[in-house]
Amino acid sequence: MTHTAVRQANVTDLEMLTPLFDGYRQFYGRATDLDAARQFLLDRFNHGESVIFMALREGVPLGFTQLYPSFSSVSMARTFILNDLFVTEEGRRNGVASALMSAAVEFAKTVGAIRLSLSTAVTNSPAQSLYSAMGWAKDEQFFVYHLSTGA
Repeated sequence: MTHTAVRQANVTDLEMLTPLFDGYRQFYGRATDLDAARQFLLDRFNHGESVIFMALREGVPLGFTQLYPSFSSVSMARTFILNDLFVTEEGRRNGVASALMSAAVEFAKTVGAIRLSLSTAVTNSPAQSLYSAMGWAKDEQFFVYHLSTGA
């Protein structure tokens, strides 16, 4: 089996990341829009608003995960929201998602974050199985609420 490399992405990876990000959005029922996906990612890079890791095998992008910085006021410490995780069909069931998540965890530890948080669709049982297998615990203390601002 060929080795999968995971590394932190930068703006020069934009053309490889854009179709992955667009595929992620399509997975969640959104229409394809490569131009908007590219601009969204470019804005994150240009404003330092996220940290992205990508997985490659022989130079072919197989997946990515995107972390958004946050903070815990109660703990007075840095946290990250693991907001996006996507692996192409070719990369699934080959350890790519685990490698991406492990890179995210190591990064968070390196920069002193006390916690990573994520959410997933209640119907996404493969992802839920992965998270449990990697030691992530389902929150039993808090409910999550959303309010649309209409923007």
